[in-house]
Parts: sequence; structure tokens; C-alpha cells
Amino acid sequence: MKKTVRAVAAAIKDGDKIFAAQRAYGFLQGKWEFPGGKIEEGETSQQALIREIKEELDTEIKVDDFVMTERYEYPDFILDMDVFLCHVVKGRLEVEEGIHLAEKWVKITDLDKVDWCPADQEIAYNIAYLYWSH
Repeated sequence: MKKTVRAVAAAIKDGDKIFAAQRAYGFLQGKWEFPGGKIEEGETSQQALIREIKEELDTEIKVDDFVMTERYEYPDFILDMDVFLCHVVKGRLEVEEGIHLAEKWVKITDLDKVDWCPADQEIAYNIAYLYWSH
């Protein structure tokens, strides 16, 4: 039986753009993702997300709205990821060497043009849909 990994991801919004980070390691190296990470014992999803973005991007965020839970089965594990819309409170979203190769702001209307990690593709689709349905 495959291991299930509980994680969180931030769809950090600024106007009509969403922040994306390019993975620097693993079998998904070079693909784009919504930043975040694993939930540690005793943390809520929101607490884990605030901690992960501070650690990975040296940025303080505010968690705004729950978007969805994405469940994706990779070859070696199942990813169970809570996704939230967020915004920057303080910091510049600087990628840390070894975790991410690059970062970019993507217009919500262009989310479908990004080479996302498989689990993040559905998230991008849902964010675009939420944007257009308002």
C-alpha cells in the first residue's frame, strides 16, 4: 500500500496574478508548483502553510480562503494536499536554492499555459474557474 503524504499549498494572489515556483529537485524537477510543504504533527493546514512559506520563501503570508483538497496518486505515494488562496503580508517571496530554481507571477488567465506538476494542474484549473465564475 502506498504511503499518503499530507501537505498544503499556497495560491498566493496579487491582483490578477498567482505566484508559481519551479521545483529544483526530485522526479518533478523543472515543473512548476504552488509553494507549500508537508503538514507536521499537531499543525493545522493553515499553520503548516504559514510555516512552510516562511521557511521556503522568507515571506509572511495571510491565509484567506480554502480552495480545495487535491488528492493525486504519484508512482510512489499519494499526495493529499489542502490548497488555500493567500496574500503576502511581509517579504518578497525569494526562492531558496535547492528547493526552487525560479519563481514567477502568472496571470490567472494564463494558468493553463504553465508546465505544472501533475497534482498542481487541477489546482490551477480550479483557481482559474473560481476567478472566472465571479
